[in-house]
Amino acid sequence: MWSPDEIASLCYNHFNKLPKRGKPAAGREWTLLAAVILLTDSSELKTVRKQVVSLGTGTKCISQSAMSTKGDILNDSHAEVIARRGCVRYLTEQLFRAVSGQSSDVVCPGSEEGKWIVKPGVSFLFFTSQTPCGDASIFPMTGSQAQPCEPVNALQSEESERRGLKRHAECDLEETRQGPRMKTSDNHSSRRKSGNTSEHEAITENRESIERAHPPDLHRTGAKCVPDSPADPLQPGLLYHSVGVLRLKPGRGERTLSLSCSDKLARWGVLGFQGALLSHYLQAPLYFRAVVVGKCPYSHQAMQRALKTRCSDVRDLPSGFSAHDPEILQSTLGFPNNHTHTEAKHTHTQGRISPCGAAISWCAISQQPLDVTANGYKQGVTKKALGTWQARSLISKVELFHSFLKLVAATEELPESLRGKDLKTYWDYKQAAGAYQQAWTQLRLQAFPLWPRSPPELLLFS
Repeated sequence: MWSPDEIASLCYNHFNKLPKRGKPAAGREWTLLAAVILLTDSSELKTVRKQVVSLGTGTKCISQSAMSTKGDILNDSHAEVIARRGCVRYLTEQLFRAVSGQSSDVVCPGSEEGKWIVKPGVSFLFFTSQTPCGDASIFPMTGSQAQPCEPVNALQSEESERRGLKRHAECDLEETRQGPRMKTSDNHSSRRKSGNTSEHEAITENRESIERAHPPDLHRTGAKCVPDSPADPLQPGLLYHSVGVLRLKPGRGERTLSLSCSDKLARWGVLGFQGALLSHYLQAPLYFRAVVVGKCPYSHQAMQRALKTRCSDVRDLPSGFSAHDPEILQSTLGFPNNHTHTEAKHTHTQGRISPCGAAISWCAISQQPLDVTANGYKQGVTKKALGTWQARSLISKVELFHSFLKLVAATEELPESLRGKDLKTYWDYKQAAGAYQQAWTQLRLQAFPLWPRSPPELLLFS
């Protein structure tokens, strides 16, 4: 009832309808896009309604030293994370409508007191215009694909590590260096013309020497292995990266505490994408029915490994939780504002191509659906306003927490996990989500024991 191209087109068209603010400058800046799509199946009409309920763009992260104890700054502004946080904002409003006796497009009463379930026929898709950074973006290049970064040889590997490599979509394609190729047709032609075995042997030897000089390479990620995990070998070609490991996104010089989008998608595939706070209200976690990737360098095997295989053996999860198995699909449609399309429109008078500094969040809510940020704060905010409510993103931790507290205040019959407890801080409410925390403990123990823990002082705001 829907196709990957339909989903991609829906997301791109939705982006085009948004205001210009926060969008990349044509031919000079590029960005990435992600979205959450609500599917509503109507068995009677045999139709599927497809609606973008959250959309995000962005490529940046802030460094560890810039993180705030007030929860008022966006640590991770990659498109996938922005889209998911916008979806949490959307779900919070849907639950608010439900507890207030209004109609909700998503939830209806569950069998447990104070709990809600997703309506029959309702499901969610996740779309990303680019292969998620981290493990999903590590796979062998094919001969027809452009080199994402400069090939690494043994002498270069140490220097490459010192200067750092960006997310493969962010690498400067102008630095591409592809080794010469021997065309198969030319080789056969030479053999037919000469009939000379020694000439064929010379051609074969020449091809082998070229392969030794330019070995098969990997699409690489700028995300670094988490502390205490095996480091990347950084050897030439296919031995550059380790696979299957947790990775931290690169910052501007300083390391971040933000896990790669591959790792976060894998986590959402077990714990659900609703987060700890909304799990108080939901009888079961929410999982994406499918993950759709736009046209870009892509490996289905790497996506399977990163998003599913690493967590597939997790057991002893609380009721309702599971190692979810979303369908993974790719569209044939590329995002018009990605690096490749931007480079095609670029002229030398525009200077160097660079990633757009802003991140856009849009979600299908009744008030202030659009939120544009830069460096973790609202775009255009003055230095004097930093640290005040005017500077906060509407999808920052503290703003999502305040929206959740309004939901709690509007609820007559609280879920059992929220009754009779002296909960004050963001940390308190997250820890009180017992089943969610049990599932998170099992996921850490069995699949991700090296997942870094956030410093508690970053979560104690109210």
